[in-house]
Amino acid sequence: MITLQHFLLLSAILFCLGLYIVLTRKSAVAILMGIELILNAASISFIAFGRFVVGSVDAQVFVIFIIIVAVCEAAVALAIILNIYQNFRTVDVDETRELKY
Repeated sequence: MITLQHFLLLSAILFCLGLYIVLTRKSAVAILMGIELILNAASISFIAFGRFVVGSVDAQVFVIFIIIVAVCEAAVALAIILNIYQNFRTVDVDETRELKY
């Protein structure tokens, strides 16, 4: 049987992987994917705790809000990345330290 510890271990692995990607990658697209992994790890934790608390739907409500925030964050971040690429011809975050060109 899958227990709470299994879900939390999966969530911790996803969170650490996302944090590693955010801290080590230079590409803005890779950083965006790392942030999405971190948000997914939080969603798995909420669902895991919601599954093991009988009669609670609070976790599912939080996960829906996390999904909505992730979609909005992805749309805005991709628009910013496209604008940076249009102006600087690169998505490397080290080369785009200034927003003025």
